[in-house]
Amino acid sequence: MNRTRLSAAALLVVSQLSGGCASTTRTTAPEAVSTTTPEAAQQPATPTTPAAPVTPPTPPFQVVTEQFADLRILRYQVPGFEALEPQQKELLYYLYEAALSGRDIIYDQNYKHNLRVRRTLDAVWKANEERRTASTNQQQIDQATRFATYTKRVWFSNGIHHHYSTRKFVPECTPAYFKELIFATDSKQLPLEPGESVTKFLATMTPILFDPNVAPKRVNQEAGKDLVKTSASNFYEGLTQAEVEAFYKKKINPKDPQPVSYGLNSKLVKDRQGRVQERKWMTEGMYDKALTQVVFWLEKAITVAENPEQKLALQKLVQFYHSGDLRKWDEYNVAWVHDTQSLTDVVNGFIEVYGDPLGYRASYESVVSFKDVEATKRIKAIGDEAQWFEDNSPIKPEHRKKNVIGITAKVITTVVEAGDAAPSTPIGINLPNASWIRKEHGSKSVNLGNIVDAYSAADAGGMLDEFAFNDAEKQRARQYAALAGKLHTDMHEVIGHASGQLNKGVGTPKETLKSYASALEEARADLVALYYLPDAKLAQLGVLPAGGEVARAEYDSYIRNGLLTQLVRLKLGETVEEAHMRNRQMVAKWAFEKGQKDKVIERVTREGNTYFRVNDYEKLRGLFGQLLRELQRITSEGDYAAGKALIETYGVKVDPVLHKEVLARYQKLNIAPYAGFIQPRLVPVVKDGKITDVKVEYPTDFSQQMLDYGRKYRLLPNFN
Repeated sequence: MNRTRLSAAALLVVSQLSGGCASTTRTTAPEAVSTTTPEAAQQPATPTTPAAPVTPPTPPFQVVTEQFADLRILRYQVPGFEALEPQQKELLYYLYEAALSGRDIIYDQNYKHNLRVRRTLDAVWKANEERRTASTNQQQIDQATRFATYTKRVWFSNGIHHHYSTRKFVPECTPAYFKELIFATDSKQLPLEPGESVTKFLATMTPILFDPNVAPKRVNQEAGKDLVKTSASNFYEGLTQAEVEAFYKKKINPKDPQPVSYGLNSKLVKDRQGRVQERKWMTEGMYDKALTQVVFWLEKAITVAENPEQKLALQKLVQFYHSGDLRKWDEYNVAWVHDTQSLTDVVNGFIEVYGDPLGYRASYESVVSFKDVEATKRIKAIGDEAQWFEDNSPIKPEHRKKNVIGITAKVITTVVEAGDAAPSTPIGINLPNASWIRKEHGSKSVNLGNIVDAYSAADAGGMLDEFAFNDAEKQRARQYAALAGKLHTDMHEVIGHASGQLNKGVGTPKETLKSYASALEEARADLVALYYLPDAKLAQLGVLPAGGEVARAEYDSYIRNGLLTQLVRLKLGETVEEAHMRNRQMVAKWAFEKGQKDKVIERVTREGNTYFRVNDYEKLRGLFGQLLRELQRITSEGDYAAGKALIETYGVKVDPVLHKEVLARYQKLNIAPYAGFIQPRLVPVVKDGKITDVKVEYPTDFSQQMLDYGRKYRLLPNFN
């Protein structure tokens, strides 16, 4: 549950600022954005000396490559890779291959038909492109363009459900056109099952793609519904929510001081006798072929590990994949937390549980990286003072950790992301998720520096001008919001997720707070950051200038986002279901309501447009502290009723009149609210059978990368 993504609104403003921003917004971008400065000076020639050759200017690195539907495709660079030692480059290459070898898993986890859908789209892509680029029939060109957009949306979302809202999207072309493509493609290229005809295949696939009522939502969080039966994610089959909860109630001991993360690496099914069983994801279980390949590359990485600590962590990860034993997963996480000296690092495994409506099962993801030593100084300064922040927190003394240990904070340079971390990516990560490991061994908090920089380089357009209240707010954002956003992310991950403790005998949040656990945890971490941003301690640490303008910029942004701009991610009539969006709306709405008497936050209408203006930043900080105290109490005590009441009252419902207004104002900006990345490509240099160097290449074509991945990392059958 410990991950930060750029908010909808945050994506949109971030690039208007002078640097990376963690919680603001994003917009359309220029054709190319320069991240390098070519040499301009030349020495003049003399009569007796030939003129020096003119060095052609370095072309700018193109960050933004294309925009379609509600998405933009970006690229990021990997600065500093060339300066790494050959052994470190070789290690990163092996981890890169391990990451991508698990790509099929996330598709299958998201929906049991996703792999077949993706392989169908891959197979007909060529026929569709011929119609799109070579046809003179405008109607056919339109159909082909719509189908190409749908295909790229599936690639982006790792399936047929939107990566953020989790609602199903359908092709805008006709089923008849899809049929044409199927019959124009060699049947050997189609993902047919044994003995299946093309006609039967088409009959099966058409409603999966085109019928909005077939698997309408990947993750359903609607109160009062059976969240298991109404969610399309491939984590459960043939079970009800009550059966799942009863199964784990028998297994889980709430008094266990070191509880394993039950359900993290398995699918829950019924056998022929109706007994509930777990199908474990392991090298000799479900996802065997993909995980065997992941392990193959991890074992190569072990041979070139930087030090014994890193080697041990990778060995423990391999043991986990072989055994499927969740105790081994805990052993790996403990070893990983204690590997603090390595420059290179990797997140690989079944990590976050946002895809499971009940919060048990985790999605496959991997992030391969190395430390940005210079940029780490800011985040490390905060991590080093974690105990001070805990001791001075507004939460109840009994809920504070008496001894905050093992927080490792750093800024990383991302090399590749895969699974649930790509193409849409987090900008901050805090792991491991197990509360007892964090308490006894610590955690790692990272800011994905080059990802944030890429977002910043993608020009945002006019979102800030449209939704900020006045020129003072806009100027404050342009001057300070970049730093404010980075600090918010740093503190959210480093001291937010790592703060507080559960009362003795209280189960983990996924057991006590159930489907509300993720939203409440993200809100708790956000509130820690928001509470401390104005604190003089940060200026004393040298991470921000004195005066309070940085905190004010973040307060403006957070309230504007939570009450207004993140609504652009919803269609009219929809409620808020995604955990991070629920978190932000809940915090902002609660603060707005509780501060109404003193007009701490004021709703202002000007020329028919709605704005939210912060009038009293000091009182707003006090409100954030009050809510943080209550959220920590809810978490520490496992108060499900109170947690549910907060989310359902403030985090779910949307004012339809305000929503309609926001969508109308937003539409004229021509902004794609979501963005993701084409991944860099690592290419080994081999001499006499050994890797002597590794080069980084930067592909420019999203579609081609998806097709290449589909061929190279096709490691699972259509159904698993």
